[in-house]
Amino acid sequence: MEKAEVYSKLTGVFRDVFDEDDLALSPQTTTDDVDGWDSLSHIRLVLAVSKAFGVKFSASEIGSLKNVGEFADLIEKKA
Repeated sequence: MEKAEVYSKLTGVFRDVFDEDDLALSPQTTTDDVDGWDSLSHIRLVLAVSKAFGVKFSASEIGSLKNVGEFADLIEKKA
C-alpha cells in the first residue's frame, strides 16, 4: 500500500472517529492538533484504523508513536 493511499484512508478514519468532515492530516499532526483527541478517542481511533486496514497493533507500537506520520509508516509496514 502506497503512502498516499494510507493517508487518504487514514484521513477518512480520523474524520469518522472525530466527527470532523474537514479534518486534514499531515505527517506532523499530533494529539494537540485535533480537537477531542483524548485517551478514549485514541482507543477508538486505533480500533477503527485496525479494522479499516486489517492490521493489529501492539500496545508498545501504539505507545511509541509521536505523530500521524509515524502512525502512517507503521500502517504501511503492516498493510
